[in-house]
Amino acid sequence: MSETIHAFDSASDLANTLAADVAHRLDAATKERGAASIAVSGGSTPKLFFQALSQHDLDWPNISVTLVDERFVPPESDRSNHRLVAENLLQNKAKAAYFVPLFQPAASPEDAATLATVKTEAICDPFDVVILGMGTDGHTASFFPGGDNLYEALDLDEPRGVLTMAAENAGEERLTFNFSSLHDAGFLVLHIEGAAKKATLEKAQSGEDEEEMPVRAVLNRAETPVDIYWAP
Repeated sequence: MSETIHAFDSASDLANTLAADVAHRLDAATKERGAASIAVSGGSTPKLFFQALSQHDLDWPNISVTLVDERFVPPESDRSNHRLVAENLLQNKAKAAYFVPLFQPAASPEDAATLATVKTEAICDPFDVVILGMGTDGHTASFFPGGDNLYEALDLDEPRGVLTMAAENAGEERLTFNFSSLHDAGFLVLHIEGAAKKATLEKAQSGEDEEEMPVRAVLNRAETPVDIYWAP
């Protein structure tokens, strides 16, 4: 699948442009259908983007926000992506958005994944916007090399939904949308920063083995062409 790389001089320039590009698509969706949906990723990379997007004047009460993936930890945890989004995106004008968490107070990650699948089924078919990140190991979402459910997660014949993922480099067990849920988003973005991740991207682009670098599934098999946003 083809991809387009957007390179910026600084992280702030990237954040402001990406926020404007995302806002344009969310605005178009709400005006056309009366609703829009976006799935975002955690980590430190998207904070500036979240803060910039939160300032845009959109029909936020009709925009559903969820996470591409999450750790099986409560939202009070410092490790929670829910907390990251609440503190950085669901602020200012975006405070009015409808947030759908992946973590559910269930007895097990598997039960939480089942609940999250039900709660998100109305907004992921397809998403209007998906913002992915990438680790230097080539993971995206919680598609980790060596993950216990990696084959199922990357199988486009699987129905859309949330599943669990455990992997040596993942820390806590994860909840993640599967590739079926993400690959056909109206606007599919890979947001990366720094020289190390640019090198990781170049390695991923040069090969086909998705088990080695699961981000290759996105680069090679996503229905929607990927827009890559990068800054040093």
